[in-house]
Amino acid sequence: MKLIILEHYSQASEWAAKYIRNRIIQFNPGPDKYFTMGLPTGSTPLGCYKKLIEYYKNGDLSFKYVKTFNMDEYVGLPRDHPESYHSFMWNNFFKHIDIHPENTHILDGNAADLQAECDAFEQKIKAAGGIELFVGGIGPDGHIAFNEPGSSLVSRTRVKTLAMDTILANARFFDGDLAKVPTMALTVGVGTVMDAREVMILITGAHKAFALYKAIEEGVNHMWTVSAFQQHPCTVFVCDEDATLELKVKTVKYFKGLMLVHNKLVDPLYSIKEKEIEKSQSSKKPYSD
Repeated sequence: MKLIILEHYSQASEWAAKYIRNRIIQFNPGPDKYFTMGLPTGSTPLGCYKKLIEYYKNGDLSFKYVKTFNMDEYVGLPRDHPESYHSFMWNNFFKHIDIHPENTHILDGNAADLQAECDAFEQKIKAAGGIELFVGGIGPDGHIAFNEPGSSLVSRTRVKTLAMDTILANARFFDGDLAKVPTMALTVGVGTVMDAREVMILITGAHKAFALYKAIEEGVNHMWTVSAFQQHPCTVFVCDEDATLELKVKTVKYFKGLMLVHNKLVDPLYSIKEKEIEKSQSSKKPYSD
């Protein structure tokens, strides 16, 4: 497990975006080999998405051969509602990059049979070859996706009733009116995310500090579902200084001491421009009389 500690939210977002960029480029995706990602919604990943859009617009990164699977979606909210996660992803990320719409997968909270929709989502992930990198965020109570406290740590994609803390936290997106906030959602399970070959969790802000403490310094506990990723073979937590406020000083010092090594994951920063130059040079015929 890696814990990446940056000073501010913007730096944490940029580190995460650089990491994603390098992972995609090093994977070398193509028409017969897609890079498959799991993606979150919410305010935490917005900075990361903005940097990824910037990389695409600068010609350094392409999402043409990337497939995405989103973590969750509200039940009963129209797909085109401004607060649906479908709208969130298109407005904040997908419409700004070169990803093909058929390669984006978001659960349908208005499906006639919600559990069948969840089962089909699991099958789509399997058909895509599994998820290479699952990016996630957490709530102040340590939930990942909508796997609220008490969720099974081997759970799969399913219908979930939302905890009151989550409803209260999301009320700000619905004019502060609790009556407008959906009370149910479709969500990937903890087990679904654990199946990914790599997991990166973004945790920023002092209000997430206790959850990070539970994730890093205490044992695995279904009341803090993010703690399950202690047992994943390849987890990267990316956080800012504010999120470390509940950690022991020696814990912070230990992980900061590893940053020289961990920064090699994003430096050098790769670009598809370099790949294209390499490709064109290798295709040139050697000089001959």
